Amino acid sequence: MERNKPKPVSPRYPVLLVDNEEAWLRSFQNALRASGVDNVMTLSDSRLVLETLGRQQYCAVAVDLMMPHIAGEELIPLILAEHPELPVLVISGLNQIKTAINCIRLGAFDFIVKTESRNTLIAGIKHAIEIFELRRENSTLRQRLFQEELDCPEHFAAIVTADKTMRAVFHYVEAVAETSWPVLLIGESGAGKELIAQAMHRASRRTGKFVAVNMAGLDDNIVADTLFGHTKGAFTGASQVRAGLVETARGGTLFLDEIGDLSPQSQKKLLRLLQEAEYAPLGSDVSRKSTARIIAATHQDLNALQEQGLFRRDLYFRLRGHMVTLPPLRERIGDLPLLIDYFAAQAAREMGVALRPDVPGIAALLGRYDFPGNVRELCHLVHDAARLADGGELGPKQFRLVLPFDPAAGQALPGATSDKGLLGFGPRLPTLNQARTLLFEEALRRAGGNQSVAAQLLGVSRQAVSKYRQSHHDHEEDQPRYSSNPS
Repeated sequence: MERNKPKPVSPRYPVLLVDNEEAWLRSFQNALRASGVDNVMTLSDSRLVLETLGRQQYCAVAVDLMMPHIAGEELIPLILAEHPELPVLVISGLNQIKTAINCIRLGAFDFIVKTESRNTLIAGIKHAIEIFELRRENSTLRQRLFQEELDCPEHFAAIVTADKTMRAVFHYVEAVAETSWPVLLIGESGAGKELIAQAMHRASRRTGKFVAVNMAGLDDNIVADTLFGHTKGAFTGASQVRAGLVETARGGTLFLDEIGDLSPQSQKKLLRLLQEAEYAPLGSDVSRKSTARIIAATHQDLNALQEQGLFRRDLYFRLRGHMVTLPPLRERIGDLPLLIDYFAAQAAREMGVALRPDVPGIAALLGRYDFPGNVRELCHLVHDAARLADGGELGPKQFRLVLPFDPAAGQALPGATSDKGLLGFGPRLPTLNQARTLLFEEALRRAGGNQSVAAQLLGVSRQAVSKYRQSHHDHEEDQPRYSSNPS
């Protein structure tokens, strides 16, 4: 019976194939590469196996049962004595049950008959790779979760925190960074999901780029074109070939933000990318292999979306190879002084002025606010308040002018009006349409672009905010936001 086909894998460490038949080695090496296992080395002399394994790390070794000099059955205990973590597969031209049982007793990971389907051989190798990565990951997790110091704290330098929960997140990120499994980041808007994704990319030591794209508000055609690219003539206006972001992130990391907003059709396309590590540009029937590591993020409750039939269950389980939940700012209020000081210094540099922030006083005021926009909202508040600083003095007075609600009572703060009025209007009032635009833009700014939070601030439905964005940001939606960098 043929095994269930596992997902394609591109192992960090090579697979070693050992067989005295060089023609078979070349043939099977090509078959593995065609299936997505492109890191394969071969050896035709069984006497050199231990020496070869000692030179570098491998993720699996497959040995032929019947070889001159040292048979595969004899190699099993020799390999495992020096490399106990390494899955050893035995491949035989004969289906010998007694021999297979003996090999398994000696510690072989699997016994596969050459005459079986080539897909069975490939599936066995892929399964061994996955088990090796899981073993290595579990070992790394045990080591790192019990140590206080990060291996490479510089990877997390962009994230300002002393919070224990966030430090635990850092340790977990370091532990899983080098695996090829997808990662799902869960957290409210503005909690720092993209910063964590960037840190994971740096910790992974991947040589390709970090590429980010926000999936919110993109229709099916834009999603497909953005991710997979298109061929010349694929649609009206496609005057030249365009590479998609999957190709741009080759050998690197592709960060998909707000995946909870994907339509069912786009979810299906993403599922194929995750299951098969394959995609096809628009206008092409030829599949291409993807070597990008996928990190997805959302602020939505995907379990609730599944129950409503809005998110595929199989996609959810594919995405959560590893899952990281980020705490909202209101659960790490102890970080407020650090963040206020950091953003005040940032604002001072940008404005070219010297600021003297009353950090304890500001933190005491803001500590009663729930920050629906999280760290991003705090950043905006500090920068807004800094522009009102009187002679460089930055304290609670300035923050009362920019906070949208009373932290204690949830009402407008005293002094929220300025000489220019509640929204900063001059002596001439805007029209109703202009005021509506200003309100929507201000709500989206304070919400860091999060449509749900903006809707709460305005007291309207999320659909109303989405409709506004579609009618006022058509050009922006046609050119989805993405960024890439090699680090």
